[in-house]
Amino acid sequence: MMPVMTETSPTTRAAHEIEHGKKLAAGDPDLIWGWGTPAGKLRAARRGELIAKGAQLAPGVRALEVGCGSGLFTEIFATTGATIVAVDISPELLERARARDIPADRVTFLEKRFEDCTVNGPFDAVIGSSILHHLEQRQAIAQMFQLLRPGGKFSFAEPNMLNPQIAVQKNVGWIKEKLGDSPDETAFVRWKLARMLREIGFVDIRLTPFDWLHPATPRPLIPAVRSIGKVLEILPGLREFSGSLHILATRPA
Repeated sequence: MMPVMTETSPTTRAAHEIEHGKKLAAGDPDLIWGWGTPAGKLRAARRGELIAKGAQLAPGVRALEVGCGSGLFTEIFATTGATIVAVDISPELLERARARDIPADRVTFLEKRFEDCTVNGPFDAVIGSSILHHLEQRQAIAQMFQLLRPGGKFSFAEPNMLNPQIAVQKNVGWIKEKLGDSPDETAFVRWKLARMLREIGFVDIRLTPFDWLHPATPRPLIPAVRSIGKVLEILPGLREFSGSLHILATRPA
């Protein structure tokens, strides 16, 4: 009997992501993702710094970046001096990434679906921005665990499902399409993801809600919104509704 293919099967998901990459590359991916506005640039810089710091990126560190897309965050990570292998499924987005002014000896780009990707580990860190919610999560995260050296760091930033806008955007089909999401992507509830990470074998797991600065925030309001956001990020209860999660874990030494 032939297997029944579902909308979230690996083959269908991969086809959706490749087609999504074509649509993004036909426009300005960084603007579509919200990274190109004045507020978006500040969000990207902060996010990149959080991921890099959590992964302890530095000269001599070998890191695997999953889902590098247009290379926006690859460029940030490369400034740390780390050596990066950057993987993405979209040839069109990788073309944009390769066009960035990143030293060739610092980054190697691979065009491949991560779950099918054979790379030579181990790595000191596995990193990425807004990519885990595009993948076959348990399979992909387990593969990342195996690619890490003992003591290696897992550092990602992902959308928070408890944020009201994210919840609507990821669960209402026509809004998802209008805002430029791919059909299968979702978001995370932090305690559910923490449980999955523990089951896979990670330790020192920390999932921190952050990010109240919306990319559409007008430039004059950015300082006030950032100040308010810093307070909201530390308030019990309210912090759970932040826009993003910083996900940090370690493979046992």
